[in-house]
Amino acid sequence: MTADDTQSIRLLAHLEVHGFARAHELREAGVSATTISRAVDSGRVRRAGRGLYCLPPKEFVKHDKLAEVAKHAPRAIICLKSALHFHQVTNIEPECVWIAIGYKDWAPKIAYPPVKVVRFREDYLHNRVERHVVMGVEVQVYSLEKTLADAYRNKRLIDRPTAIAATKVTLYEHRKTVNDVASVAIENGAWKKMKPYLEAMTVSV
Repeated sequence: MTADDTQSIRLLAHLEVHGFARAHELREAGVSATTISRAVDSGRVRRAGRGLYCLPPKEFVKHDKLAEVAKHAPRAIICLKSALHFHQVTNIEPECVWIAIGYKDWAPKIAYPPVKVVRFREDYLHNRVERHVVMGVEVQVYSLEKTLADAYRNKRLIDRPTAIAATKVTLYEHRKTVNDVASVAIENGAWKKMKPYLEAMTVSV
């Protein structure tokens, strides 16, 4: 077995475990730039972005774009349309990945996948954040209740019919209780906007 064969095995094993890896991470794992380049040329490895690599998908991996964004911008939090889709309360997959950052944070520059950057106030930014592992990458996503609150609070970004439909799915499928949704809406400054819709739905729940 040649040195390149050994490095190729090491490369594929590393990506199998970690999902995504940057070039410097692979070099630290003992894989040369030449081995990476040859693996990409042969189709055994996919270049997911500048200096970012992963295995080619054997089949469609749900939420793979979220993992790619999280690898580029680990501090970003998946929000609004992307979070609604992640929590499966809407069938509409957004054309870009929606991420929340603080008002003073630098907006990440990501060539692919395209992202929609939303700036949240500090008191709304860091609460109710969940951490999920997608393709071996930790992805920060707002909880379902927090995402609903954000949807009602940001009518300019999420139209009201979309927010209402997502709330109905949440309640009618018993994902969360009315109290769960209401308490987080109060906590995140969305209760006045959500209250009339939630009260109308309560009769049917």
